[in-house]
Amino acid sequence: MTVKQLTLPELVDACAVFGIPGMGLWREPVRAYGVEAAAKLVRDAGLAVTSLCRGGFLTAIEAAERARALDDNRAAIDEAATLGTDTLVLVSGGLPPGSRDLAAARSRIADALAVLAPYAGERGVRLAIEPLHPMYAADRCVVSTLTQALDLAERFPASQVGVVVDTYHIWWDDTAPAAVARAGSSGRIHAFQLADWTTPLPAGVLDGRGQIGDGAIDLREWRERVEGAGYGGAIEVELFNGGLWARDGVEVLGETVRRYGEHVA
Repeated sequence: MTVKQLTLPELVDACAVFGIPGMGLWREPVRAYGVEAAAKLVRDAGLAVTSLCRGGFLTAIEAAERARALDDNRAAIDEAATLGTDTLVLVSGGLPPGSRDLAAARSRIADALAVLAPYAGERGVRLAIEPLHPMYAADRCVVSTLTQALDLAERFPASQVGVVVDTYHIWWDDTAPAAVARAGSSGRIHAFQLADWTTPLPAGVLDGRGQIGDGAIDLREWRERVEGAGYGGAIEVELFNGGLWARDGVEVLGETVRRYGEHVA
């Protein structure tokens, strides 16, 4: 997503140029290219798919909508398995239209996970619940803190359900460091993503993730914290940023690599 202006073949070539060993992919461009074709493209280049994004949106009330969401998530799990990644990121979903009941929405997420977790486990895929900043609670994700995500994940085996630590969404929360330690102690950190916090946020707030080093987050501290909790997996950079998307994608990728070296490594 950081360089969504690149096609999948262009992304694979650019990763080779900069020595990036893997990429987190999103379902839409993968489906457009073809899931099996994308898997072969990445595999033949000697690269890894570190995660697939996204499943989730599990808060619907109506039975037919819930059934459609479960079917879509099963498809996402199958796509992840085909791509060779063991991690499917879940954005849980916001409040259904007309509802103000956060607790009930979170309960429906747990009910859906009870169906999806065994399905994922049988296919070697882990579901990674991503808490999103509270500004997204109404329309996108009622899971707003790492603690809330863990409370859901811990109902299931760690091999089936864990969490995403995304700096953009949790950097502000003074309970997050303890939650990182809690997640690490049970092997539930399934993905670690970086983005910086810059202001002012753009209209709609979705595309406001800052380039590494441009904002308020101590990203090196977060890397040390997550690795100190026992995480040894991939570190992804996920930037939704209209300014970056308007630039040359290869240039942005090279800049991101340099910024990682300066502010994270």
